[in-house]
Amino acid sequence: MKFPQAPLDAGRLAAVRASQRSAVPPFIVMDVMEAAAAREAQGHKVIHMEVGQPGTRAPRAAQEAAKRALDRDTLGYTVALGLPSLRARIAGHYRQRYGLDVPPERIVVTTGSSAGFVLAFLALFDAGAKVALPSPGYPCYRHILTALGQAPVLLATDAASRWMPTAPQIDAVAGQGLAGLVIASPANPTGTMLERSRLAEIVAVCQRRDIALVSDEIYHGLAYALPEETALMHSATAIVVNSFSKYFSMTGWRVGWLVVPQELVRPIERLAQNLYISPPAVAQVAALGAFDGIDELAANKEVYAENRALLLAELPKAGLERIVPADGAFYLYVDVGDIASDSVAFTKDMLGEIGIAATPGVDFDAERGNRYVRFCYAGTTADMAEAVRRLTGWRRLRRSA
Repeated sequence: MKFPQAPLDAGRLAAVRASQRSAVPPFIVMDVMEAAAAREAQGHKVIHMEVGQPGTRAPRAAQEAAKRALDRDTLGYTVALGLPSLRARIAGHYRQRYGLDVPPERIVVTTGSSAGFVLAFLALFDAGAKVALPSPGYPCYRHILTALGQAPVLLATDAASRWMPTAPQIDAVAGQGLAGLVIASPANPTGTMLERSRLAEIVAVCQRRDIALVSDEIYHGLAYALPEETALMHSATAIVVNSFSKYFSMTGWRVGWLVVPQELVRPIERLAQNLYISPPAVAQVAALGAFDGIDELAANKEVYAENRALLLAELPKAGLERIVPADGAFYLYVDVGDIASDSVAFTKDMLGEIGIAATPGVDFDAERGNRYVRFCYAGTTADMAEAVRRLTGWRRLRRSA
């Protein structure tokens, strides 16, 4: 049986208008990714250094767990907070990695870290609330806040602060009615990290000023120059966001988690029930299995470390000498201001002329990002070596033109 269809009304269709809350800037890295895919569709070899996505597969144990579940389970809805077994395993992860006893009841499984940020921001902040963010920083922080009717307050960082916010800086803006602060260590796009003492100072300011602290720890496990430390070591009220995307090499599975104070569990559960019902069941099963692939993940990290060392040694030979300290994650944030004044045009030329996809800095810093480019080194070492070869030849050609 076919339902009758009303005739199209061109006038009514033309009157459809997008909401003001949808008028957020694009996540430019995804636009670059699309342009790179279009170039590949034309038969060109593209080296992907744009999107923060491991070139490695999900751990074999995760894949096998998903296969077993597909064979035997219906894979229906789980409870909104996530599989109890996965929440317990994540709690065990905090005991093993940090020596912290985090009750499973305080862990919320989410549809990637993206859903984690939406849930945390909705549970913590009312419309109009001011939330401080580092700049440069992950653009989706401010875009999600804006879409939710909240107000991002940017904290400019620079070389003098090792591209990280400082406690005095946060204290100075706290009097503006600041409701929250988002920090990330290791950070995107810079790869820099907070020293233990500075993290403790920031937590102390937040507690004294009654500022909700959201700590993005998605790149934990990928540190090379400084030790990692969770905000939970300093505060029982910090909200931690993490994911299986980066260290666990499971970007497309879309599964992450929050650690929240007990008082926020039920509010977040109500939001999750209504917004998401539950995280994807098969992804949760795979995530549970991923904890049995730690040796494989350690090998992945060795590849990233090799790639990092290669680029830090070779990019200066291509004329890309001013690189922000890269403590962790898998990014290099490079100052190209002496050779280009428009990072969007620079990355577009780089993709079109030598097939290297990278992300313009304006994605992370609208004010100063025109002179920066982010390179992701989570691909293969062979690709990183080829990228350096192409860049060196390209820069030599441009200098002689």
